[in-house]
Amino acid sequence: MKDRIQLIVGLGNPGDKYANTRHNAGAEYVEQLAARLHSPLQPEKKYYGHYAKTMIEGQPVHLLVPTTFMNLSGQSVGALANFFKIPVESILVAHDELDMPPGVARFKLGGGHGGHNGLRDIVSKMGNNKNFYRLRLGIGHPGQSNLVANYVLNKAHVAERNNTQSAIDEALRFTDLAVSGEWAKAMNQLHSFKA
Repeated sequence: MKDRIQLIVGLGNPGDKYANTRHNAGAEYVEQLAARLHSPLQPEKKYYGHYAKTMIEGQPVHLLVPTTFMNLSGQSVGALANFFKIPVESILVAHDELDMPPGVARFKLGGGHGGHNGLRDIVSKMGNNKNFYRLRLGIGHPGQSNLVANYVLNKAHVAERNNTQSAIDEALRFTDLAVSGEWAKAMNQLHSFKA
């Protein structure tokens, strides 16, 4: 895997009501990445999101946080990817992950959507091509499937939030490796971390 990343997307729901909820972990990662790179995200109607273009490891990278609701994330990703002719293999999507505990982050290539509505819509809008990279940010599972919707749309307790933030911090440390296509190194470094 030597794919270089041209677009980094952070998934979440828009508006103050959803700020800092578990479902917005991916959006928080991209917002913090943009801040670290001094590349403020700006509203961009034609991409249905907040957008910035920046440089990472000497190459241009688009940053995007969709302002559609989660289940329409593909509208935003598709609009930007199609406009700039970015191949699916050059996209990294950061999202919350129920199947991992808070404090764990993992890079991954491809795979299903695992019931995640944001990923489901992106796969659909990209012509059912699942071969984009993911940054999975663990948020834990409430224990029963009927509790998931309420769980992801609520804020985590302080200790849990701190663990999620630690995982985001680690992911930010190794983003440049991922962008430059050093996936094995990025995965080894990130996957050895546990808050």
